[in-house]
Amino acid sequence: MKSTKILQVKPLGFPWETQDPFLFCAHHRDEYPKGDDTMGLPISELEGRSIGQDFTIKDGFRMYHGSHIPGFPYHPHRGFETITINKEGFVDHTDSLGAAGRFGAGDVQWMTAGKGVQHSEMFPMIHEDKDNPLEIFQVWLNLPKASKFVEPHFKMLWEDMVPLVKETDANGGITEVNVIAGGLNGVKAPSPTPDSWAANPENGVMILTIKMDANAQWVIPVSEYTSVNKSLYFYKGSEIKIAGVTIKEYHLIQLKPNETITIENGNTEGYFLLLQGKPIGEPVVQYGPFVMNTQTEIQEAFVDFKKTQFGGWPWPNQEQVHDRSKGRFALHSDGNEEIK
Repeated sequence: MKSTKILQVKPLGFPWETQDPFLFCAHHRDEYPKGDDTMGLPISELEGRSIGQDFTIKDGFRMYHGSHIPGFPYHPHRGFETITINKEGFVDHTDSLGAAGRFGAGDVQWMTAGKGVQHSEMFPMIHEDKDNPLEIFQVWLNLPKASKFVEPHFKMLWEDMVPLVKETDANGGITEVNVIAGGLNGVKAPSPTPDSWAANPENGVMILTIKMDANAQWVIPVSEYTSVNKSLYFYKGSEIKIAGVTIKEYHLIQLKPNETITIENGNTEGYFLLLQGKPIGEPVVQYGPFVMNTQTEIQEAFVDFKKTQFGGWPWPNQEQVHDRSKGRFALHSDGNEEIK
């Protein structure tokens, strides 16, 4: 590979490799079957799975840490943010502050863990009469030392809040871009949580999901900041050409931030995630669900969690899901409820 615009091309693994200020990125695509009367997997279909640690695709899906309902039962976080981008299916959220929610296709949940929170992210198989496919991205965005102990907070960026920008090339090929963070062509994403690294525009944080028609061309937005890291994840399609380099699907492309770069898509629809941001540039020490600056702070996080449980767990189940008939909603810890 020789290009003045591409820094590196790598195959995607699981999870996907990220650059500062991002810590982690996972793409989950699971073809869940019909749900049972508790919105879980019928008992007969649990055989052959490593229940509680099921990350191997079998019959088209994984259970993750769920025992009956797929997903991630209650677990703690401290020192960073989770951004969950939903493309299909439903996610049920509950947390140790008493907040809850259900969000679906096109919605994004932005949660600042800050000084510490427990939350559960379950994937209820709502439909009993048809399959329950799920597709989400979860992105971890770091917090600087000055914000590691802010109050936990979550915010919903509902589907009708997230801008969709459509661009048509000279040959009529269409590219659709969801602007989750940052801006594109003068269109700005909704504000993130208040203490986020993305809340300051000078940090140049941009999160886009991109869908390109077969054979379409699209110019990747040029950053006004030369110091940002820019990663393009080509996760579905045939192949693309960037700056004269042909790249097959399921690859990470690390790009120079302030170059004009055109994606020339191949002969099938192409799907991408773009993550960009100014590096925080501080030491990162991670142990499981805690991300701090020193090993001592990690040890303190475990002590604090053991002592306080980050507020405890006010819900009856570790794998908490909401009523089947409940629509999309967000109940915040202050009692305010959004219903969509």
